[in-house]
Amino acid sequence: QVQLVESGGGLVQAGGSLRLSCAASGRTFSNYAMGWFRQAPGKERQFVAGISKSRGYTYYSDSVKGRFTISRDNAKNTVYLQMNSLKPEDTAVYYCAAKFVMDWDITSHYFKYDYWGQGTQVTVSS
Repeated sequence: QVQLVESGGGLVQAGGSLRLSCAASGRTFSNYAMGWFRQAPGKERQFVAGISKSRGYTYYSDSVKGRFTISRDNAKNTVYLQMNSLKPEDTAVYYCAAKFVMDWDITSHYFKYDYWGQGTQVTVSS
């Protein structure tokens, strides 16, 4: 089992920034690719960003590319999502997820992830 706990959400004005953190425990963190997803009310869960277990390979959805940055610190068992130039349409519950991998695979498919956090609310006011 892997336990994931997100933090860092909150209320911010459009154009502002937030940094989300996701702390992992339970298994060897460096064996897992990590992803951030979000879900707004009445909408499907949406891929935001992913990062490989090591080497720092990253992948972003078009809607956040150039504004968000995913990173990880395997020594601290933590993955981060730096969100800049926030827009009202970024408002959602943000979830981190872990996928056990044998290579440097990153996936945007939510159903391929093995473990999920409880989510943290991000609200961007206009």
